[in-house]
Amino acid sequence: MIWHNGKYHISDEKEKLNVAYIHNYLSKNSYWAANIPLEIVKRSIDGSVCFGIYDNDGAQIGFARVVTDKATFGYLADVFVDEQSRGKGLSKWLMEVVMNYPQFQGLRRWMLGTRDAHGLY
Repeated sequence: MIWHNGKYHISDEKEKLNVAYIHNYLSKNSYWAANIPLEIVKRSIDGSVCFGIYDNDGAQIGFARVVTDKATFGYLADVFVDEQSRGKGLSKWLMEVVMNYPQFQGLRRWMLGTRDAHGLY
């Protein structure tokens, strides 16, 4: 699926994900996945429902993934938006898309771990 919002779009298509970009961000810019190996990032993407945020040029500028059984449980993980793309409401829009995703309707439990983004979630 693809969602549009002005000059940005969100896609759940894994083949569009820039795995090198995701790995670089997570390993160098996140406190929760610092120095994570590329192979682990690839496996985490393979086992999750993923969402990429892209600009009109197709460059990826954000990411989120949900580990889920698609019936009862979802764990929101690895959510980020590039620093230069922040302040435009993209993270809130991303969370709206994730929470309204058709396969997630009816989940009874959600989990998330964050130390700095309580207001977003």
